[in-house]
Amino acid sequence: MGLFYEQVMRRMLFNLDSERAHEVGVEAMAMLGRLKPVCRVLEAINRLPSSLYRPIEAFGLKFHNAIGLAAGFDKNGSAWPAAAAMGFGHVEIGTITALRQPGNPAPRMFRYPAEEAVINRMGFNNEGAESVAARLAGQPGPGKRRIPLGVNLGKSKVVPLEEAVADYLASFAKLADFADYLVLNVSSPNTPGLRQLQDVKPLRELLGAIMAANRERTARKGGALIPVLLKIAPDLTYPQIDAALEVIAEFRLAGVIATNTTLARPGFFAEVNEPGGLSGAPVRMRSTQIISYISKATQGRLPIIGVGGITDAEGAAEKLDAGATLLQVYTGMIYRGPFFARDLAWGVAARQRRV
Repeated sequence: MGLFYEQVMRRMLFNLDSERAHEVGVEAMAMLGRLKPVCRVLEAINRLPSSLYRPIEAFGLKFHNAIGLAAGFDKNGSAWPAAAAMGFGHVEIGTITALRQPGNPAPRMFRYPAEEAVINRMGFNNEGAESVAARLAGQPGPGKRRIPLGVNLGKSKVVPLEEAVADYLASFAKLADFADYLVLNVSSPNTPGLRQLQDVKPLRELLGAIMAANRERTARKGGALIPVLLKIAPDLTYPQIDAALEVIAEFRLAGVIATNTTLARPGFFAEVNEPGGLSGAPVRMRSTQIISYISKATQGRLPIIGVGGITDAEGAAEKLDAGATLLQVYTGMIYRGPFFARDLAWGVAARQRRV
């Protein structure tokens, strides 16, 4: 399937504008998700065999394999029911904002096939928390899903930075009931000022408010706290990462996602004049370095979802060896095809068995 995709399907999709190709992919995945019997057959084919299966437990959830679909692909929660059929062990939707927003002006997504990379400045284009919540209400909920579902929350662009906490809380109130875990995205480079929320003072205010709302919800509804993770940028310095880890520990977050896209322009990209976040193979090394740093700084106690530049099983294993508990892909799927997660999961599991 991977060879067919690279030789036939990818050529067809790459003849389309990047964003249109993305939309076609989401539509196809959503259509597959509606064909439940087909999904069950594909899931049975793509799941790890019993000889390789080692369930992963992290922040109170169980994962069939380590590979997840990163936020940014299924922005509005329309396609995720097909993720297990494609070989994913978890899926993260969003980024979702409290207010519906169109995102930045197009064109805003650019492929670089020779570098297996993408630059995007999408700007959190999504239907808004209320609309996504209504859609999730009609889909399988927590405890009834094939795989865990993460919900990634961001700040609405029109909301001033000083009102960011209230904006995130509004999204939390609408979407918390539908999430197996929640992610606070404070690291996208495509919403003006957003990355300032990674600074200690605003980060403490945000995490404190979200975790207070989490405890209040649990007291009202019962059950356990929803796992909350923080997604950080690859452009942070190590002292900045240390400061963020202190705040994460203070409010007992469930984990961290490392990393988002980068504003750096290494190698070939030094001559590329396109603003936005760079993802794909050029981010691989920096992402792995940060994963390793966090793992050592927390003595392996903080679960890490590793993201950035995974293009093969070797790259996936590299991040797991660095200390990641789980992994996520998106750009790699653009270049490797819809069943890339299955190939990674089998490759990583086979490698771990040999070790």
